[in-house]
Amino acid sequence: MARHLITSALPYINGIKHLGNMVGSMLPADVYSRYLRQRGHDVLYICATDEHGTPAELAAKEQGLPVAEFCAQAHDAQKAVYDGFALAFDYFGRSSSPENREITQHFARKLNENGFIEERAIRQVYSPADGRFLPDRYVEGTCPHCGYDKARGDQCENCTRVLDPTDLINPRSAISGSTDLEVRETKHLFLLQSKLQHEVEQWVARHEADWPQLASSIARKWLTEGLHDRAITRDLDWGVPVPADTWPELAAEGKVFYVWFDAPIEYIGATKEWADQDPENRDWKSWWYEADDTVRYTEFMAKDNVPFHTVMFPATELGVREPWKKVDFVKAFNWLTYYGGKFSTSQKRGVFTDQALDILPADYWRYFLIANAPESDDSSFTWEHFTATVNKDLADTLGNFVNRVLSFSRKRFGEEVPAGGEPGEAERKLGEEIARLLAEYEEHMEALQFRKAAAALRALWSAGNSYLEEKAPWLEIKTDKEGAALTLRTAMNLIHLYAVVSEPFIPVTAKTMREAFSLADDTAVWVSQDEAKALTSVPAGTPFTVPPVLFAKLTDEDLATYKDRFGGEPA
Repeated sequence: MARHLITSALPYINGIKHLGNMVGSMLPADVYSRYLRQRGHDVLYICATDEHGTPAELAAKEQGLPVAEFCAQAHDAQKAVYDGFALAFDYFGRSSSPENREITQHFARKLNENGFIEERAIRQVYSPADGRFLPDRYVEGTCPHCGYDKARGDQCENCTRVLDPTDLINPRSAISGSTDLEVRETKHLFLLQSKLQHEVEQWVARHEADWPQLASSIARKWLTEGLHDRAITRDLDWGVPVPADTWPELAAEGKVFYVWFDAPIEYIGATKEWADQDPENRDWKSWWYEADDTVRYTEFMAKDNVPFHTVMFPATELGVREPWKKVDFVKAFNWLTYYGGKFSTSQKRGVFTDQALDILPADYWRYFLIANAPESDDSSFTWEHFTATVNKDLADTLGNFVNRVLSFSRKRFGEEVPAGGEPGEAERKLGEEIARLLAEYEEHMEALQFRKAAAALRALWSAGNSYLEEKAPWLEIKTDKEGAALTLRTAMNLIHLYAVVSEPFIPVTAKTMREAFSLADDTAVWVSQDEAKALTSVPAGTPFTVPPVLFAKLTDEDLATYKDRFGGEPA
């Protein structure tokens, strides 16, 4: 089986993330990783907190903590939320790790040796009130392109255009708020992306046909506009330091690498962190170095991160002139909105992941978010839509099926799976339908089409309900007890099948469903076509229990409570 390397965009360290961040990178990466593992592939799913740059320094300042202490606490807080969402990372690292420092500095030295880094004197914003040069994110103002008045000096959150601090209208210091800003000369390192333009174009051309249109169109747009040389150092106290053996003057000035230079390298750094925990059994380089023929690398990210992963980081890897693994497939997502308005970490608008877990268990959120993933366009979160989806798909279609089958069978046949007669035409037709829908589900998962996969999974659940309604064992038992027993045994086999194939979407619930049956040797990791047709994995005589209600229906009162707490429209 293939080896699959999977990464999701690194969440910034400055605060708990909202549902848009979850569905735009980490959750679909987890669903895909779980699926691949179940299909027998060797999978390494890597992520980490992105801890350098101004977001970390500003957030630490706001909380009155040293930045290193703040980042350590914030990493643990974020990891706890991701554990709560049942994200099965193989490793969740930190971009401030020694491993990332080592590899980032190695990349910089190699780029310099190969003539792709140049030291330049530039004019940069200086704040006399703060007594320091202001890195791009320390400057805020009005975007010259869309008029958004809270744009940062590196990128406008509203229109996603990449900016320079001097582009901003009415700029101010993000530290003190001072508008008394000057432009002074200082030195920085520049990555000469212009010299790598042709190589990046050739590389993108070899891959873009396989990528979603969203990813390929963004990459092509950047290349058409032309790659510009870009500063890769900043005046900050926190970050990967410029190595003194190569740039002694800049190192003495305390220059550190720009967060968007070291953050993508942390995918490699975090893999080394993972390997360093068990060096005798883990080889990090086999996933990243000379691995083009042995590893398939898939990245997950929202559209605002696409340029960095399809153009800028590949340019860095190409310029190093070493055989580092580059991405094979970029799964890019549009934005999840909150009633049509943007979720925003900085403005605390929308539902945040810790709040979501306080309201309902993770599987409610996992299913809803993936079933409505913003793949082809932006999608909108509303409490009305969330409530309707939970009630219809989770509570009625799946949860009610499981509960009524097991409860009725226990009531009429006891706490073992009943035997009944031989399968008939209805069971044959059901098996064929389940096998067809399972193949459709697999096809969409292989293609990373998550909304379509969710629809196929929902159709699998619905097929069980249709079979149950057709056979009506509550009526059948009055005239044909053996027939009713067969119907219930078949339905119980469906429950077990659902437990296995639903695990990527709703892992906690899937485990509960699976554990309802006391099978002596339940080692199934997936369901073959023949097994789907036969529906015999849970034989007669198997003890079972009726689990608690899998999904509670949400009431009008619940809906009113949620809207009152979070608002029914964006601020």
